[in-house]
This record gives sequence, structure tokens and C-alpha cells, in this order.
Amino acid sequence: MPTPPRTADARTAIGTFVKAQQDAGYSGPTVRLRGTLLVEYLEHVLGEEETASLTAEELVRPERADSWLDAADAGETRRRNTLTGPDTPAAHDSQRARIQTYNTFVGHLGLPGLQRPCPPPGHGDRLEPHQAHTLLHTLAVRRPTGANAATALRTAAVAALVAATGHSVPQLHTLDVTDIDLGRRPVPVVTVADTDHPLDKHTADILRRWLDARARITAALEGSDPGYLWIPTKPGRERAGVQPPKPGLTRAAVRTLHAAHRTLVLQVVGVPLRPYALLPRP
Repeated sequence: MPTPPRTADARTAIGTFVKAQQDAGYSGPTVRLRGTLLVEYLEHVLGEEETASLTAEELVRPERADSWLDAADAGETRRRNTLTGPDTPAAHDSQRARIQTYNTFVGHLGLPGLQRPCPPPGHGDRLEPHQAHTLLHTLAVRRPTGANAATALRTAAVAALVAATGHSVPQLHTLDVTDIDLGRRPVPVVTVADTDHPLDKHTADILRRWLDARARITAALEGSDPGYLWIPTKPGRERAGVQPPKPGLTRAAVRTLHAAHRTLVLQVVGVPLRPYALLPRP
């Protein structure tokens, strides 16, 4: 007979849970995050109690969950530094994700009585204005070894517009070059959803550098430039024998902009901050 989930080794039970989440149709990022957080939970408890293994039911005891959440809240489970130092308390939404993950796991184990009240969504993972300015400056001037220069500039420009306009990447995705007016007086502007947003000098400089890089890419196009603001910086992969379109003929996908941001920020500052972190606090 299969081992009941509650009495199975905790690591095995986590693997079974992750597979069940995949089979239930949860998104890949959600499944990966829940798996990562449960492994963090298990490793914290094993390390703190200096034991080699626990059953799933032993792992989810309330006192062990309290210990994990308290340690995470104090930044003790963090594996990477942050812009505000390694001992910075966990973000509100990170703790919320831990509680949601714990609740889902104990539900999977048939122990719904252990579920905890889940705090409402918050904005604890957004950067303060001075932190956002530091990140944007860093993205604009630093490029990791081996990174594509045009991709780095595009990423910095996207991040700068998120901070300047308060719009998310999907909302900025459809911008065209004509929506940027760097010559406007008294200040440059970007037009998003029929609303003009003023741009400070730093943001305007980043956009100007991206537009220059973009012009070099689109110079190789045959025919007119479609005018998309965000374009791929290099050719895509051949699929089923079909050559991909040249950069500039299509818009860069939202997922491409998100992935480039995450990769560059992780390489530059050591934490995979989303563009969401740059949105002004409400």
C-alpha cells in the first residue's frame, strides 16, 4: 500500500504535493514558489532541531510553523542579500505567500484544522523612492560580464518608465516610439493611455540611450520601422525550420521583458526583484 501522505518522509511528501499542484493546473511560477518555500521550511526545521528527517505530519506542527515564520520574518532564512542589507525583515507579501503555501500543504495532507488566517495583500515588497532611484541608477550604469548591452538598456528603460508612470509592464507593453517625446518643453513626457507623464532627467537619459540602441537594431530592417518601443534585441530561435522575424518587426513579449528584468536585477543586485517593486506606493 502507498505510504499515507501524513506519515511519509517530509521531503517525499513535498515532492508529492508539488506534483499534485502541477496536475491540478496551477501555474508553473506558483508551483515552483510553493515548492521552494516548503523546502525552506523543512531545511529550517531540520537545521534548528539538528535532526535528519521528519514525517510530513511532524513538519507541519504549529510550533514548527511558528518557528519558521518568525525566522523568515527576521530575514534569517534569506539566502541572498537585499538592497537594504541581509538582515532586512521579510516583505509582507513574502510572508503572506509562506502562509498560503503552508495552508495549501496542510490541506493536501488532510489537516485543514492547522490552517492559519491569511493576511490581506500588502505593498511591503515595493521599494522606497530612494531605493528605487538607487536600483535604476545601478541598472543604467552596470552591465554584468557577458550580458547583452542592448537588453540591459531596454531593461533599465522599462524599469524607469514603471517608476515614472506607475504603470505595470503589461500596461507599458504596447507603447510606440511616438509615445515618447524627449523634446517636449518644459519637460519630456511619455504618453500612456492618453495621459502624459513627465520624465525626470535620469529617466529621459535612459530612454534616449535605449532609443539609440534600438535605432541600431532596426537599421538592419528591410522596409519601414513598425515603431514598437520595446523590441527583441537579438533574433529568436528557429522553430520547425521557420526563421524568426528580425528584431524590430515584432514587439518584445511581456514575458520577455519580465524575464530580462528578473535576470539583470538578480545579476546586478543579487535579488530577483520584479518591476512591480518599482511602482509607487499607494
